[in-house]
Amino acid sequence: MRIRRPALERRLIALIEASPSRVPVVMGSCGSGRTTALNDIRDRVGRELCQYVDLERAATTPEHFHRALCLDSPFVAPDVPLTATSPREAFDATLAFFTRARTQAGEPATFLLDEVLEFRTFENFPGLRHLMRELLAALAASRNRFVLTTRFTTRALRLFRDADAHFEVVQMPALDADEIRDAVASAPGLAEDVEYAARAIHGLTDGHAGYARALIEAWQTLEGRESADPVAALATLLEPDAPFARRIGWSYELRLHRARGYGALKGILGILADDEPLTLTEIALRLQRTPGSTKDYLSWLEDVDLVSVRQKRYSFTDPLVRLWVGVHCRPAPPNDDEVSSAVQQYALARLPTGEPAPALALAGSIAADGDDRKSWGIIEID
Repeated sequence: MRIRRPALERRLIALIEASPSRVPVVMGSCGSGRTTALNDIRDRVGRELCQYVDLERAATTPEHFHRALCLDSPFVAPDVPLTATSPREAFDATLAFFTRARTQAGEPATFLLDEVLEFRTFENFPGLRHLMRELLAALAASRNRFVLTTRFTTRALRLFRDADAHFEVVQMPALDADEIRDAVASAPGLAEDVEYAARAIHGLTDGHAGYARALIEAWQTLEGRESADPVAALATLLEPDAPFARRIGWSYELRLHRARGYGALKGILGILADDEPLTLTEIALRLQRTPGSTKDYLSWLEDVDLVSVRQKRYSFTDPLVRLWVGVHCRPAPPNDDEVSSAVQQYALARLPTGEPAPALALAGSIAADGDDRKSWGIIEID
């Protein structure tokens, strides 16, 4: 299923159609809907007027990227060469294509650059050490239109802090109550009580678009079973071989590989998965490292948005990544009971307040006769 974000789409379209146009820089975590937003814009603007570029897939060498960009484009730029003899020459040609390309009708082109920070892949080639600064200057001066995205919020905020005023940071918003309610209402047979389902999904996912979509779909697959509730659905998503668990694991590994200190960083994340928030001193004692080195490790985790700090206490940025680490980062894969227990404890802390105490749906228990309370799939605690 696809959760539409009409308000976000309208905001981005308004920015690029303004006079003079602005350059939205859409920042959000893995699965938050950045790529979906770009595809929605391409569908609305028209594929002949708009080119989507996935930098994460295409950023190889400057020469290869430039050739692939031009050959796959609906735009024309007769004065821009297709081939180049050096990385520097290829990158200059790419900038020229971005700034001088036009539609077949001679109108300004629109480029949707997904994961724009992947251009930093080219920084190790000769003469390209400061290419990001050159790229942003060229985009800001161009008559063409651009939308940029990245999953690395902290790095992007640092890069765009002193950038031209043409760039406007757009933090990928969490799904609001109406968007989740509409998604639930459009999912056949999910729940008779749409408000209840929407509150549960929002509480378990923090409104994260990708997580909410996966949870709705998993809940639908349980339709008709005694244990069909959002907590049971989340437990199925976190089973070792589930695609959802693999996607979170991919995001976790991707960010770790983009940071320094791989093993130590995993150690800190394991500590925070057991207990958070923690101070620098508390983490250093448990890690058995000096506060100085631990501070460096934490700064590298912040740099790739795996941890956040508030009032000098560190915690996971994404609570479901924390749950995944606690369940899966162990010597042996978890069994079904271990996954269910971890999900139940997670749900106890996040389900909407004011709801009646839940029953243990995962174990198949039934509420007492005459008790019309909803089953959240977690254990009642006296």
